[in-house]
Amino acid sequence: MRFKSWLLADLDVPSARDAEEQPEAQSPWWQVMCLTGVDYFSTLGYQPGIAFLAAGLLSPLATLILVLVTLFAALPVYRRVCQQSPYGQGSIAMLQKIFPEWGGKLFVLMLLGFATTDFVITMTLSAADGAAHLIGNPIMPHWVDHQILVTLLILATLSAIFLKGFKEAIGIATVLVVSYLLLNAVVVVVCFREIALHPAMMTHWKEGLVNLHESPWKMLAVSVLLFPRLALGLSGFETGVAVMPLIRADSTEKRIRNARYLLLTAALIMSVFLMATSIASTVLIPAKQFGPGGEANGRAMAYLAHHYLGNALGTAYDISTILILGFAGASAMAGLLNLIPRYLPRFGMAPEWARASRPLVLVFMGIATLVTVAFKADVDAQGGAYATGVLVLITSASVAVLLSVWRKPALRVIFLLTTAIFVYTTAVNMVERPEGLKISSMFIGGILAVSLLSRALRSVELRITEISLDEESEGILAEDSDQVIRLIARGPEKGDAVELLDKADAQTRRFHNLSADECLIFFEVVRGDASDFSETLCVKGRRVGRHSILSATSPVVANSIAGLLVYLERRTGRTPHVYFRWTEASPMKNLFRFLFLGEGDTAPLTQEVLRRAIPDPKRRPIVHVS
Repeated sequence: MRFKSWLLADLDVPSARDAEEQPEAQSPWWQVMCLTGVDYFSTLGYQPGIAFLAAGLLSPLATLILVLVTLFAALPVYRRVCQQSPYGQGSIAMLQKIFPEWGGKLFVLMLLGFATTDFVITMTLSAADGAAHLIGNPIMPHWVDHQILVTLLILATLSAIFLKGFKEAIGIATVLVVSYLLLNAVVVVVCFREIALHPAMMTHWKEGLVNLHESPWKMLAVSVLLFPRLALGLSGFETGVAVMPLIRADSTEKRIRNARYLLLTAALIMSVFLMATSIASTVLIPAKQFGPGGEANGRAMAYLAHHYLGNALGTAYDISTILILGFAGASAMAGLLNLIPRYLPRFGMAPEWARASRPLVLVFMGIATLVTVAFKADVDAQGGAYATGVLVLITSASVAVLLSVWRKPALRVIFLLTTAIFVYTTAVNMVERPEGLKISSMFIGGILAVSLLSRALRSVELRITEISLDEESEGILAEDSDQVIRLIARGPEKGDAVELLDKADAQTRRFHNLSADECLIFFEVVRGDASDFSETLCVKGRRVGRHSILSATSPVVANSIAGLLVYLERRTGRTPHVYFRWTEASPMKNLFRFLFLGEGDTAPLTQEVLRRAIPDPKRRPIVHVS
C-alpha cells in the first residue's frame, strides 16, 4: 500500500497542462533556449559521424542543404506554430482543432505514436552515444567496453532520477549548453587552424569530390538526394515550442516574440556548428574511422578533440558530451511525461494512473530498454527511427500551418513549398530507412490498442467534472418543494410540442404511480463531440407551457444524466429519481453507439455509472424504467 501511494503520489496534484496560465518558474528566453538546446545542440555529438556515413565526402554539401532547410523551411513553420500555440500546445493541438471529433482523435493518436518514437529514440540514442563517448575515451579501462550494458546503466540512472522526482533545472541546462558549445567552438577553431596550416588536406578533399562527382551540379543534385539522411539535425523545433510557457514575458505577444527569438538564435547557432563540424570531420578524419568499430564512430568531434587537443581536453569534451546527452534524455523523458497525460487520459484512452509520472517512467524505461537491446545500442542504427519521428512531427506542423494560412494566397504558396519539402524528406527517409516507420508503427499500434481498450473499460466512469446551472434552471429546481428531484429523461429530437410533453408526463405518472401534484422536470442531453471524454456540464432551463425542461450538451448521454443526479443528491441531501423508457435496439448495437457515438441504451448505462460512482446504495440516485 505504501508502494502504491509512492507510485501514484502526483496523481491528484492539479495539472496545468491544459490551463492557459503561467508556470511559477519563468526565465529569460535565452536560458529557456538552453533547455531546448540540451536536445537540439547535443546532436552535434553524433550528427557529423552520421552525416559522413550517409553522404561521404559530400557531407558538407548535404549539411548545407540541411542548414538551408532549417533556416528557410523549418524556422518559418515554427514561427507560425508559436503564434498559434503560445502556451506550448504545439502542432498536434493545432491539428486537433482543425480535425475535430473521432477523425481528429485518431490523427492525434497517430502523431503521438511518432512523437513517442522521437522522444524514446532520443533517450536511447543519447544514452548510446554517451556510452560510446565513455567507452571510446582512451583513459577508460578495457572492462568498460560493453556498449549495451553501459547504455542500459545510463538509462537506469535516468530512470532513478525521475522516480525520485525530477524538476526542470534551466540553470543546469544553461551551464551544460554554454560549456558544451564553448568546447565545440574550441575544437572547431583548432581544426580549422589545422586545415589552414595544411592546405593539402582541403585540396585532397576537393580532388576526392571531383573524382567521385564530375561537376558541381551533379554534386548539388546528389546532395539534395542525400539530405534526408541528415534530417537528425532538424530536431529541437517542437521542443522549442513546448517550452514557451517557461519564457518570461509580460503578455502573450511578448511571449510569442521571445519564443521566435529563441527559435531563430538556436537555429543560427546550430547551423554554424553543423557546417563547421561537418567540414572539420570530413576533411580531417580518415573515412575508415567513421565505420563500426572506428574511433570516430558516434563521436567524431570527440575524436578530433583528443587528436588535436590532447587527452586532458579531450576527456573534458567527453564529460561535457556525456552530461549534455544525459540531460537530452532527461529532456525527452520530461517531454513524454508532459505529452502523454495531456491527451490520452483526457480522451479516456489511458488508465487514470497514466496521469501520474512514476508509472509512466517505468513504462517508458521498459520500452527504452527493449529498443536499446533491439538496436544493440548502435547510434547509427537508431538514426533512421529518430529521423522518422522528427520529420513526421515537422511535416505535421507544416500541414497545420498550411491549413491555417490557406485563405492567404501569398502565404499559401510559401507553406505549400515548405510542406512539399518535408513530405519529400519524410517519404525518402521512410523508404531508405524503413526501421523508423516500423518502430513508429509499433508505437502507433500500441497506443491505438491501449487507447481503444481503455476507452471501453472507462466508458462507464462518471466523466462529468463540474455542473454549471443557469439562472432559469436554478429557479426550476427551487420550485420543487420537497427537493426530491424527479427527472424524466427525454430525447431533444422530439421537440417542444406541448401535446408530446403532456403525453410523456401523463405516461410517467401512470407507469410509476406518481400523484398529479408531484413535481416532474424533463431533462434532455444534446450529444456533442462523442470523442471527448470529460467536461463541465452546463445546464440551461426553459419552460414550455406548464412544463419545465433542463437541457445540456455533452459527449455522452448516460454519463451526463448520472452526473446531474449525483450533483442533485449532494446539493439537496435527498435521493433524486430519473425515469426512462426502454429502447428497442439490439444490445450490441447499443454498446457500439455508446462507446463511439455517446448514445445507447441509456437507462442501464446510467445505472452502471451511478453504481460505480456511489458505492453506497442508500445514497445512490434511483433509476426507473418502463
